Amino acid sequence: MKLKSLEGTELIRPTADMVKEAMFSIVQFDVEDAVVLDLFAGSGQLGIEALSRGAKKCYFVDSSREAIAVVKDNLAHTKMTDSAEVVNMPNSAFLRTVREKIDIALLDPPYGKKLIQRSLPALTEVMSDDGIIVCEHEIECRLPEEEGGFTVSKTYKYGKIALTVYRRKQESEDTEE
Repeated sequence: MKLKSLEGTELIRPTADMVKEAMFSIVQFDVEDAVVLDLFAGSGQLGIEALSRGAKKCYFVDSSREAIAVVKDNLAHTKMTDSAEVVNMPNSAFLRTVREKIDIALLDPPYGKKLIQRSLPALTEVMSDDGIIVCEHEIECRLPEEEGGFTVSKTYKYGKIALTVYRRKQESEDTEE
């Protein structure tokens, strides 16, 4: 389904179809009944894709009023408004106030502003125990190997774009017999 996008701004850059498909291949077995966060929502395409694949709920968060209007239009167009919570506030404020645990966080912020690095500490605090964080970024962007108990499980490269996936660090269980 064709979604609206914001025109005339370099800050909103829709995720390329190939990268979006790769992103959802990574989380394909975890989306069903998940609570998803589309942080830096832009047009809302990532969260809408998650809802279309069976997510229970998606938070769409963006600080731009224009972006939020486009997200609401796209949700109405796709008839997914009932499973969505659209929030117009800075990501840091949302992450301080959200009470529900997030199963999958999808981050595709404007490039070159270190928004992922600034968001990760608070984001890891609201993730569920089996949570997955997927970050889209420019290939030269350096993200931390570990943050708040989450570690990089894999980085995928697609031309000038990379996807970095964080999962909770697994404690090695030493059992005494």
